[in-house]
Amino acid sequence: MAVTQANVPMGHSARPASSGWWRRNRRKIAPYLFISPFFVLFVVFSVYPILYSFWLSFFKGFGFDKKTFFGLGNYIHMFQDPSYIIAVLNTTKFALGSVFILSPLALLVALAINSRFVRWKGLFKTGLFFPAITSSVIIAVIFARVLDTNYGLLNTLLGWFSIAPIGWLTNTNVVMLAFIILAIWTYLGINTLFWLAGLNGINKEFYEAAAIDGASSWQSFWRITLPLLRPVTLFVIIQAIIGSYNLFAEPLLLTNGGPSNASLTITLYVYNQGFRNFNVGYASAMAYSMTFLLLILSLLNIKLFGGYSTGD
Repeated sequence: MAVTQANVPMGHSARPASSGWWRRNRRKIAPYLFISPFFVLFVVFSVYPILYSFWLSFFKGFGFDKKTFFGLGNYIHMFQDPSYIIAVLNTTKFALGSVFILSPLALLVALAINSRFVRWKGLFKTGLFFPAITSSVIIAVIFARVLDTNYGLLNTLLGWFSIAPIGWLTNTNVVMLAFIILAIWTYLGINTLFWLAGLNGINKEFYEAAAIDGASSWQSFWRITLPLLRPVTLFVIIQAIIGSYNLFAEPLLLTNGGPSNASLTITLYVYNQGFRNFNVGYASAMAYSMTFLLLILSLLNIKLFGGYSTGD
């Protein structure tokens, strides 16, 4: 027999189908609760430090002491600080090496692996990727032995050609070249994989049509490969620049910025000012100057390569 309002005993009421605010809204709210830990951690450990560091860059003071408002004084002082200028120049040298030596060399390796003459391509890809996942500390320990003036592997190899030992980590003229060599060993593989991804995305019919028209290998590379690799080129160059201006662990462990600040980088100088001298305002200003510099360089590259278009 169906239950009606008349059948319900006095003093009792029919229970609603959905009672309470949570029961009505839990399907809408539950997904946000599951992803909320990420956003909470992101705000606490990323957004807040970034904003707080920007606020600190306008103040002068050391450590946890009371700070006084300094306005743009920290930013003005940077351009009067010889150590900062040296750090910028050293980091820029490393970035130029990453862009004009490491990246083209990785492209040549990618072209060689992608050619029909190379077998076991997967083996080469796997082997080249290993240095990219190796700890910076381990890499620094390895290259401390490789670049040693008296017993290093590199000087031993040069000795076979009657070349006198070079103080890779003690000579102010070659110390940044030593870090470029280190970067080539470390990041050649991952950059090669970037280029390989771009090469594998090019339609082979373009090359077949060019061959029918009598184009040489060089003409196909210049007229087909390079224009169609423009988006990958933009990505490789931007990540090379950003990675170069974040060089920190290797110079800290190998030279500590020496000799005579010849390997001092921006991030290492920020670390020294912020965590050794506790000049947090000045360190924050330098960190943001690097952020603005990277933003400008990235925008220039996007303008140079025409965004992500592949051209005509």
